Amino acid sequence: MLQQEKGVASPAASSVLSELVVLFKVRIVVLLLLSATAGVFLGGHGWPGWGPLLLSLATGALAAMGSSAWNQYLERQSDALMTRTRKRPLVTEAIVSPGWVPYVATAMIVIPVAAVLPFNPALALFLALGAFIYVVIYTIWLKPRTTLNIVIGGAAGSAAVLAGGAAANAWSDPAVIALAILLFFWTPIHFWALALVYREDYARANVPMLPVTATPRSAAFWGLVHGLGASISGLGLAFLSQLGPVYTLPVIIMTGLLLWQSAMLVRQPTKKRAYRLFHTSNFYLFVVLLAAIVGSVMNVPWPW
Repeated sequence: MLQQEKGVASPAASSVLSELVVLFKVRIVVLLLLSATAGVFLGGHGWPGWGPLLLSLATGALAAMGSSAWNQYLERQSDALMTRTRKRPLVTEAIVSPGWVPYVATAMIVIPVAAVLPFNPALALFLALGAFIYVVIYTIWLKPRTTLNIVIGGAAGSAAVLAGGAAANAWSDPAVIALAILLFFWTPIHFWALALVYREDYARANVPMLPVTATPRSAAFWGLVHGLGASISGLGLAFLSQLGPVYTLPVIIMTGLLLWQSAMLVRQPTKKRAYRLFHTSNFYLFVVLLAAIVGSVMNVPWPW
């Protein structure tokens, strides 16, 4: 339950909502849902219909928010040691008696998986796989033990794309797989840039993120390597589907910007450059996903 302020019968609705938004990592979930939506449109080779789209959004939102709540519940002690996360509601005790969180989080994962299993087992598999990778493999197993944590944990984002493709009964479509590979390579460059900014935080919490166990320049270099992987996957997507210039042109521009800032971070691995790359990588993925959706719907051919 949420902690009540002194002299107030119940917390303001806006305060309750803001705490729940943080607990369930709604902002990150929105990006995952956009990834799943791109998977639906790529798998459907255009407008997939309201059924597959709403199915992907509803099941993906529940599973992703449940996984996020589990993540915060399991990491509430280490979150208290980090500047970036010490204001999360389970740390500040804005949510007191948090024993309900695992039950609600588990239900949010199990219900959509069980609901779609009889008629779309592939979708159920990728929903469950994404949650398992994020909660068990990444949060519990890898994150406290190895620098490979976010590399393998990035597969949770790939599972979101594949779940979207499965909602359109086309998870094995080459374009869907290419986008899933892009998410796999994108996650490390995105998160290592943020970890460079909060390097002292992760060291204080004894979390072996690559920027903690390696020099900043080495971490930036490996980020660039993964950025190249994401770039190749993103540009390759243009050749695996009929997305045309609507997709290809903006993605070429954003790819150049992503790689340029990654290279500059290797040359000068400062927090300012790392933070800039973090935001650029966010915008890069947004452009790729939006261009994939719009390009698949418009289906504008090249003029030659």
